Amino acid sequence: MIQAKNIHKYYDKLHVLKGVDLHIQKSEIVSIVGASGAGKTTLLQILGTLDKPTVEIGTSLLINNEDILKMNDKALSKFRNQQLGFIFQFHQLLPEFTALENVCIPAFIAGKEKKEVENEAIKLLNYLGLYHRMNHKPGELSGGEQQRVAVARSLINKPAVIFADEPSGNLDTHSAENLHQLFFKLRDEFGQTFVIVTHNEELANMADRKLVMVDGQISRQPL
Repeated sequence: MIQAKNIHKYYDKLHVLKGVDLHIQKSEIVSIVGASGAGKTTLLQILGTLDKPTVEIGTSLLINNEDILKMNDKALSKFRNQQLGFIFQFHQLLPEFTALENVCIPAFIAGKEKKEVENEAIKLLNYLGLYHRMNHKPGELSGGEQQRVAVARSLINKPAVIFADEPSGNLDTHSAENLHQLFFKLRDEFGQTFVIVTHNEELANMADRKLVMVDGQISRQPL
């Protein structure tokens, strides 16, 4: 599903990622942990095609058998929209749109038919317990509800991989626990692969595999 080799990232002279090798299987839930500044979010952004690695000899990134580093910007944007989903600590919902409209946006960008998209979005919101809230705007929703809308948005195009950056970092304990359980339920029902950066040890330890980053490298890769 994801094969990354010799991933480096420099910001000017700052060497943030120092030759990361990573192989993630289909439908695997992988957590990435480590101290602030270890390179977790930078790695997630590169794996999610939101940023590009500093290419060196042997650097490669394959996602779902597609060679990411050979894509031009247009092809990469299309791939990201159709194959990848994103969940962030701060849900990044557009405040002027309803929950339903927010969920639909990635599918509209993909050029899908409006009625088909809305029907799928309603199914997802219903699945996530938000059917009765779909016409509410983000400011009218609780933190947990907003994050579940963000989850629905990440799923609307049926992506192969979902990347989550501190997805429960802004939630209360109860909402965080519900979100964590939801990831595993989604994986079991829809087969998505999840890559999750988190400081939440409970979530990290629930994953199929926990990767620990130290100083721009994966220090150990427990089986």
